Amino acid sequence: MARQSLPAAFRHALDGIVTTLVRERNFKIELCFAVAAAILGIWLNISSAEWACVAICVGVVLSGECVNTALEAVVDLVSPDYHELAKRAKDCAAGAVLLTSIASLFVAAFVFLPKMLFVLFGL
Repeated sequence: MARQSLPAAFRHALDGIVTTLVRERNFKIELCFAVAAAILGIWLNISSAEWACVAICVGVVLSGECVNTALEAVVDLVSPDYHELAKRAKDCAAGAVLLTSIASLFVAAFVFLPKMLFVLFGL
């Protein structure tokens, strides 16, 4: 099998992201939260370190959703009928995304809440 060019590899990766965006409701929701976090970060003038934490959280959650989508597609391919192991695989992958989302909410609370309380209430 011939090795694909670097631009082709990037196109395939972008295709995967676009496919996830178009087909997965949760990816759209997570992307909305990412945009909201960026707007909050600009409004609250968060530090470089805080931007790094927010960016890592966004990247991990969105990447996790792409991996979850890929795993679900493979499971559906190899097990089109219901099977308990297929359910377990899908549930575990979805659980991983949920865990990273919850962890990201904690990071958001540490980054944004103190600044928001200060801006809104002077606390």
